Amino acid sequence: MIDDTENIFDEHLLHGQQRETDWRFMRMALVEAVAAFDESEVPVGAVIVFQGKVIASAHNQREQLQDPTAHAEMIALTQAAETLGSWRLENCTIYVTLEPCPMCAGAIVQARIPVVVYGAADQKAGAVETLFQLCCDERLNHQCEIRGGVLADESRELLRVFFSRQRALGKK
Repeated sequence: MIDDTENIFDEHLLHGQQRETDWRFMRMALVEAVAAFDESEVPVGAVIVFQGKVIASAHNQREQLQDPTAHAEMIALTQAAETLGSWRLENCTIYVTLEPCPMCAGAIVQARIPVVVYGAADQKAGAVETLFQLCCDERLNHQCEIRGGVLADESRELLRVFFSRQRALGKK
């Protein structure tokens, strides 16, 4: 009986430590999202972690670069691949403030990232859990562990304020 209690306690500690780690790196992704906000970009940020260290961080730059693929995740994936010298981003975790779209979810699968942590669900384009489940589709050659809803309120509020301001300016 004592062994079972210790195992439950150890598992609870691991979940608590994981939650703290997720919050720490998601806060870094939120800093990137604020940078996007300040540049009048849709405020989405992404951070990629390898062996406990940030190897890539980015935010949306579609307007600045006039590039439809310049999502935070896509830029961070490119940075991480360059840092590791490989397109295979095994043993990495991506933290993104908004649930990835189909393009980004597909790129995450192609990069072989094993863990996706996201903040707010995306009711219009979410391809990890909300509309599609690309990262968990067993028909594909790679699946990811998904942890959604991490600092979701903060991510959602940043998006709400951004789009409210854009509408007030007659944009988007």
